[in-house]
Parts: sequence; C-alpha cells; structure tokens
Amino acid sequence: MQVLSVASEAYPLIKTGGLADVVGALPGALAAEGVAVRVMLPGYPAVMAALGPAETVWATQNLAGAPAQILSGHARGLDLLVLDAPHLFARVGNPYSGPDGRDWADNAVRFAALARAGAYVAQGAVSGWRPDVVHVHDWQAALLPAYLHYDGAQQRPSTVITVHNLAFQGQFAAGLLPAIGLPPWSFSLDGVEYYGDVGFLKAGLRFADRITTVSPTYASEICQPDAGMGLDGLLRERAAVVSGILNGIDETVWDPASDHLLAAPYDAAHLAARAGNRAALQAHLGLAPDPDAPLFAVISRLTWQKGMDLLPEVLPAILESGGQLAVLGAGDPPIEAAVRFAVANHPGRVGCLIGYNEGLAHVIQAGADALLVPSRFEPCGLTQLCALRYGCVPVVARTGGLADTVIDASPMALSAGVATGVQFAPATADMLAAAIRRTVRLYRHRDAWQTLQRNGMAADVSWRDPARQYAALFRELTG
Repeated sequence: MQVLSVASEAYPLIKTGGLADVVGALPGALAAEGVAVRVMLPGYPAVMAALGPAETVWATQNLAGAPAQILSGHARGLDLLVLDAPHLFARVGNPYSGPDGRDWADNAVRFAALARAGAYVAQGAVSGWRPDVVHVHDWQAALLPAYLHYDGAQQRPSTVITVHNLAFQGQFAAGLLPAIGLPPWSFSLDGVEYYGDVGFLKAGLRFADRITTVSPTYASEICQPDAGMGLDGLLRERAAVVSGILNGIDETVWDPASDHLLAAPYDAAHLAARAGNRAALQAHLGLAPDPDAPLFAVISRLTWQKGMDLLPEVLPAILESGGQLAVLGAGDPPIEAAVRFAVANHPGRVGCLIGYNEGLAHVIQAGADALLVPSRFEPCGLTQLCALRYGCVPVVARTGGLADTVIDASPMALSAGVATGVQFAPATADMLAAAIRRTVRLYRHRDAWQTLQRNGMAADVSWRDPARQYAALFRELTG
C-alpha cells in the first residue's frame, strides 16, 4: 500500500513540536505493516540541506505566483517529496514565524501551496507513482481534501486527516480565496467558510474521508462544546468517521540504553545509572547535589494550555517537601519571567533552561524522579510516554491522551500492581499541589515508588500498536 503523508514538519529534519515526532516516526512503524509512506514537506532551508541528491519529479511555472518544483529523495530514513518553492519557504526562522517571533504574513498562501501541490501528487502528478491513501496533518495540510473535492477528480485516493491539536485551526480572511485557488462557491457553510473566514482545518474536517485524533479520549472531548473550539458541531455531524489512535514514541530515539540507563529489566544497575543522571542534571542546572530530594521536572511549552502558569502557585508544595524543580521550555513571556524569578529566589532548588535542548530533555527524563504535565487539554502528549519508558513517574492532568496513557496510583491500582503515575483533575493549582504532595508520599515509600517506575518501563509506548491501527484504517478505506 502506498501512502502520501503531507505535513509542515517532520523530525529529525524540522521540528517545533510533537507533530514532527509523529510524522517522522510513523513511516518506519508502518513499513512493518506493509505500508510504504512518502512524506511531503515544504522545502525549508534545513530540509533542503538534508535532502542531498534529489530528482525533480514535478515542476510548474506558477505556484502561488512563482516557479516551484517537487524533489524526490531520501534523508534521515525518510522517503521524501519536498516542495521546493523558494519564494515561500527559503526563509530564516521557524516554519511558521520569522526571527522576530511573528507569524509570516503569507502563511495562508504558503501552506495552501503545500496542500495544492499535494493534491496534484495525489492525482498522479508524479510519473509512475500514485498513492492509495493521502494522510494530512493539522491545518497546514488540511486544504488538500478540499482541493481534491473541488477539482472534481474522478479517480482520487482516500483521505485521512489527523488532528494533533484542535486549537490551531488556520483561520484566514475570506479575501484570500482567489489567492489560494479555491472557487467562489467553495465559500459556504458546507465548504471552507468558517465564521466568515476561510478555515483550513475546517475544510479538512469537512472533506476528508476519515478524521483521526491522537488519543481516544481527545476524540470524544472535541465533539463536545467545551473542547470543540467551534468545530464540535461539524465533528458531531461526522462522528461516524471520527476516531482516536494514540501516539507512540520512537524507541530508537528515546532509548534509555543510549542515555546511560538499562532499558530492561528494572534492577539495581538501573537505579545506579539513574543516580548518575540525576547528579548530571543537578550539576547542569545549578541544583544542589542532593541525592534524596524528590526531583520534579517540566519539559514543555510554557503556555496556558500546558498549565505552566500554575507552576509559581504550586512551587511551595515542592519546596516544602524538600524537593527540587528542573524546567526546560519556552513560551509565554510572563511564564518565562516567573520561572526565572523562581530560579533567582530559590538557588539550588529551582533550575531552568529557557528554550529547548534535545540532549537536556533526555537527561531530564533519565534523571528526574517525576514529570509534571498539568495540561488544561492535551490531545495526546509525548513527554509522559518518554517518562514512562525512562522510569520518570508522570504526574498528569486527567485529560485527553494523558488520561489514556497514565494509570493513576489509586489504592486499588496500587494494590493490583498496575499503577504507572499520578493523575489529578481539574487542572487547578490546588489539585496540582495535592497531586505533588501525593507524589512525594509515594516517593518516600520506596517499594511503591519503584513499582510505579517498573510498571511504567514495562508499558508499550512504541508505535507498534498505533501503526497496526493506522494500517487497518488505510486498508478499510481502500477495500
């Protein structure tokens, strides 16, 4: 089976978040299921540099007002189709914003062009290759099913859209409709119109054959007004084709053995290795070299969605227990400032790196005792999956994929020997502080704590089962 996966980023070529991890890891897992995936990406400088020798498989003199071509090649284990459109993608900055942090003013045109070119490929623009299924990710690729619909193609592949985060919808002014090449009659309630604008994600949800999200609980949540963010009505209308498939993590990337830990079994040697990583983490972030302090950690975007504004309010619960806090992330300036203030006022007890560092993220997972994930909503989450694999106990809000992947250390779960972490709800400062205090009590009970760690490390957080589910979905669509 041939699948075209269209997305705005893919690890390890270009990454701003979990979307890239999924797009980069899923093709390898699907190969074991007899599914061959070609990933279509924009030709950002980092992607072009990694691509190396490539073949031009399609070209045009006018894609969003300038020449463009699609290059076929391989890089970092991925079979790629790269949209080489320098006027759209050859820019300094991350995929969506410039060095000043502001979104590119022409993002609508840039990602409409990605979807437009993907629709051409879906209809056979690449000689000798036509996909059976097109899998698009988030709003940046979501216009592709709409283009197929309005092209009126008689023979077209089945389409699947995966929503990684419904909060990012790609909503742009209606006046852009001619610039992105959609007909006037597409601007309707049953088309791409969305509250008077053009809705990229709305279009994908309207026209894709199947809709998936990245966890079963999130699939249910977004069909309700509280979490549907204005799209719940459409999602309820299409509920028969909505499903949730949990993400996994790439176990070759997140591998405790390569981070100076033993992947399995959980034993005394593992504990000794974890102690070394803890010491390295404490030294790196200026924390006191205390081997007994419960070391809490955060690896996250520092935003309201992630519940990071709660950190200053719950810091006393950590410090009063004799604990420490390590923070890695960047985001809203007020939250960044609050974290820096905590570091300045609690030297040796709170440490941070504002920004993102992949290597430090591994050291944190390998050395911290507990990972705080107090998200107000969370489609799936990947950091808690990494934490489970590394024996770092996740403390999570009971929402979305966090609820699906962490088994709370309730008395019954502890008695049955199945608990893997701590859940709390709702995502408030009081409830998070209570969860932290409960975590500290478990930490002081070494047998119970090691059982949590052992259970987490035994959990299957790989892409094996998700890949089977995606492959089954693709086969169902193609008969």
